[in-house]
Amino acid sequence: MRSKPNIAISVGDPAGIGPEITVKALSDPEIWEMCTPVAVGSVSVMRTISEILASSLPVKEVTAPPPGEAEPAVYVIDCGLPLSPVEFGKVSKEAGEASYAYINRAIDLALSGQVKAVVTGPIHKEAINAAGCPHPGHTEIFASRTGTKRYAMMLVHGNLRVSHVSTHVSLRRACDLCKRERVLETITLTASALTDMGIPEPRIAVAGLNPHAGEGGLFGDEEIKEIIPAIEDARAKGLKVEGPVPPDTVFVKARGGQYDAVVAMYHDQGHIAIKVAGFEIDPATGKWASVKGVNMTLGLPIIRTSVDHGTAFGKAGKGTANAESMVEAIKIAAVMAGNRKG
Repeated sequence: MRSKPNIAISVGDPAGIGPEITVKALSDPEIWEMCTPVAVGSVSVMRTISEILASSLPVKEVTAPPPGEAEPAVYVIDCGLPLSPVEFGKVSKEAGEASYAYINRAIDLALSGQVKAVVTGPIHKEAINAAGCPHPGHTEIFASRTGTKRYAMMLVHGNLRVSHVSTHVSLRRACDLCKRERVLETITLTASALTDMGIPEPRIAVAGLNPHAGEGGLFGDEEIKEIIPAIEDARAKGLKVEGPVPPDTVFVKARGGQYDAVVAMYHDQGHIAIKVAGFEIDPATGKWASVKGVNMTLGLPIIRTSVDHGTAFGKAGKGTANAESMVEAIKIAAVMAGNRKG
């Protein structure tokens, strides 16, 4: 019987919904069947949230991840930044310092082998900037701490998995970054991640950049010059890759089970597809009814998954935050931790 992996959950900005969705996620019995999670944050904040939620799980401060047979609880590795009382819904330098400390402690646990994966709650970029963090977000922090130069973002909702050749750049710049080497790199990183997810021979579709995937050069030649050669390179490596597939149909085909993942060329091409599939608005209230989806960083030496939403300061401290994305992120991290070799 395979032992359950330990997983660290960096709870995110303590003034946001990260601590709340962490406590809610840890109430899911299936998570405890898959892994042994430990929150990295502030014990005082987690106790405050537990009281707001009237959670039945005890909050227990620990100095190291608990053993695999530990009973369900909110185990917390405290980072020495109590923030008591925490000011929910407010951007602050103090909260930024805390969230940055949580991330670094969780990374330390992974690099030392004490946990097999890290799941991250949402942080506020203005807060970590005010705290002096030199990086714009989680991805860059993880890449810097692990010395990773080549990485990619993947979003996951159900059987729809989308990785990205480029992300936070202008659309004009994204076209310039659509190069053979980078497309091949993203395909390769995607294939490796799918293997970690338990898919031994993944089928990957590569989206075109232009309408109709360029229509043979009529609507642009990036497919001919860059994308098709990258696909041929990937096939030469033994990977099952199709494309370029027109971007207006590739995601429908992936949801229908024809592909295990799609390589999108730029941020919105992939993000829109995932969020149309995973996000729902209640037409009666105009408020979010469901927020599903997981953000992953591919190419790191450690497994990192994350919620696919922000700090939601408007909901913080009210006990009404939706924990679906956090639950998904923990479960995917557990699966990958169980499958990754080494």
